[in-house]
Amino acid sequence: MELTYLTPGQIVWQVILRFAPVLISLAAIMVVSMIFRRRLGFYGRIFESGIGMIGLALLLFWLLTALMANWITLFDPFEQIRALQNKPPGAIAPDIGLPYLFGGDSLGRCVFSRMVYGSRTVMAIAPLATLFAYMVGIMLGLPAGYHGGWLDTALSFVANLVLAFPVILLFYLLVTPEIRQTLIPGAMAAVLFIFPVLFLLTLFWSRFRERPGVLLYTVLPVLVIGGFIYVGLIGLWDPTGLITMEPNTLNIFLAVVFITSPTVFRIVRGLTLDIKTRDYVAAAQTRGERPWYIMLWEILPNARGPLIVDACLRIGYTTILLGTLGFFGLGVSPESADWGSTINEGRKLLRLYIHPALPPALAIMSLVLGLNLLADALREQSMKD
Repeated sequence: MELTYLTPGQIVWQVILRFAPVLISLAAIMVVSMIFRRRLGFYGRIFESGIGMIGLALLLFWLLTALMANWITLFDPFEQIRALQNKPPGAIAPDIGLPYLFGGDSLGRCVFSRMVYGSRTVMAIAPLATLFAYMVGIMLGLPAGYHGGWLDTALSFVANLVLAFPVILLFYLLVTPEIRQTLIPGAMAAVLFIFPVLFLLTLFWSRFRERPGVLLYTVLPVLVIGGFIYVGLIGLWDPTGLITMEPNTLNIFLAVVFITSPTVFRIVRGLTLDIKTRDYVAAAQTRGERPWYIMLWEILPNARGPLIVDACLRIGYTTILLGTLGFFGLGVSPESADWGSTINEGRKLLRLYIHPALPPALAIMSLVLGLNLLADALREQSMKD
């Protein structure tokens, strides 16, 4: 059966139509944020920079795409149509009448659908793993920089030990399938995943320890909800089935947290060493405030600018690492629609067909570009403080 194809103009129009929910939501968020930017604090100041707005728009585009993937795509990312194997963009599936907007790959899967669903892998792992790494780095970096002494020496030695190992090789060792058969992933999860709970408990305790009523209403939800999420993440108990990660996903998540945490630790430690000499810290010490209150409520808020900038850059680094792992076949799963795996499948026939590898590569580039532009804008705004 001879296939029919959309014209280039029709392909562009169909892509715009498929992304219409994302574009409408993006426009609404940007317009509302622009109107109320003066009331939105640090976030609102992004709209004082054209570069920041472009970076934020690119980031929101892929975030909304991940959330609305079911509405955008015409095909399941794993569905195979033999007649559309390696077909160019715009090929219309026989008997269905729907187009493969970016063509089909070597197995007859829709490249457009796989690119869209691939955003879910990145948006589910990169920001959350970076957030976990920051909580680990903050909980260790603040006391190291504030107290100094043997604690600083010991923690800095461990951080430098991890950082001295080649990053790509360490990633490769931590995400290989053989590692799942050892106790290493479980032990790492038990240690690293407790830090977000400790961070929130310490945050509220240091603030409300003299107000038992408020302390109870803040600490109790953290213990209940945080404890439930913790036991689910480490695989002990999850009746909902929504928290427990697949083994490959858990390995990648742990690898990102483990490798990113030492760098965050060094940044937080350096900022703490500088900020602890400020007058407002001395004033808090004179008032008799306890060390954790000073670290979390005096030092940390004044270090937020550099940390937010670094977080944006670090999410971009993680996106590239996820793509690299997927390219080498160490992604979330062998059949995953993640961008790295899709690029790897497409590059095998790159001399004949460019369309399977190009869209996911452009997706990675645009997301990382958006994060870098956003980081540049945030750096400029933080320097004005």
